[in-house]
Amino acid sequence: MEPRESWAALAAGGVAGVCVDLILFPLDTVKTRLQSPQGFWKAGGFRGIYAGVPSTAIGSFPNAAAFFITYENVKSVLPHGSASYLTPVTHMVAASSGEVVACLIRVPSEVVKQRAQVSPSASTFRILSHTLYHEGIQGLYRGYKSTVLREIPFSLVQFPLWEALKDLWSWKQGHVVDSWQSAVCGAFAGGFAAAVTTPLDVAKTRIMLAKAGSATARGNVLAALGGIWRTQGLSGLFAGVVPRMAAISLGGFIFLGTYEKTRQLLL
Repeated sequence: MEPRESWAALAAGGVAGVCVDLILFPLDTVKTRLQSPQGFWKAGGFRGIYAGVPSTAIGSFPNAAAFFITYENVKSVLPHGSASYLTPVTHMVAASSGEVVACLIRVPSEVVKQRAQVSPSASTFRILSHTLYHEGIQGLYRGYKSTVLREIPFSLVQFPLWEALKDLWSWKQGHVVDSWQSAVCGAFAGGFAAAVTTPLDVAKTRIMLAKAGSATARGNVLAALGGIWRTQGLSGLFAGVVPRMAAISLGGFIFLGTYEKTRQLLL
């Protein structure tokens, strides 16, 4: 992959990440509060819907940039195109690699953001300071494993589906899809991936919000899922599925559409 293409992927990914995260922040807050162990209303209801937005504003650009520069570079070195049966596998490996790298930036931002979302009276800086003082750097990475375990299955569904829908649409119309068409494909792919990975998202939220030192805070995803199933059943595992699907469908439209458009302009 040429340096110019790498820089375009980095810049376009960063711009797309900032746009989608800031536009959809209120929906994300509602989803987090629906998934929180204390329940929606005790976590803040509809009050302070932008609590935690500074953490997102700071983390969005480097997080999305890291994902796309990894995704495009891994995709460029793996076999694709000539062996069509390998294309979905290439997209899966590239997306998974991108998630592992991006989560190094995403998880600390996500921990601070989600704690602010369920404690709207506390400032983002206060939550960051409290986390570092009581838990150290490892406190900011609580939930890294559960986040990766959520993001990889999500990307294994979303990105191959997005690429396949784009290829199908391109074949149907006889030319490469426009950025708005890529955005529509991204919305469908994102919504479907969001629905099937919601239990993993709930587990990740519970681990990040758990009291320090508790069994849930240790980060065991299967134990967290088991606890949710025993206490709340299927409805608990799919808590927040509607706002999550809505946010990620709209997010897929904005994120992947903005990425394609910005990348085209830069190249």
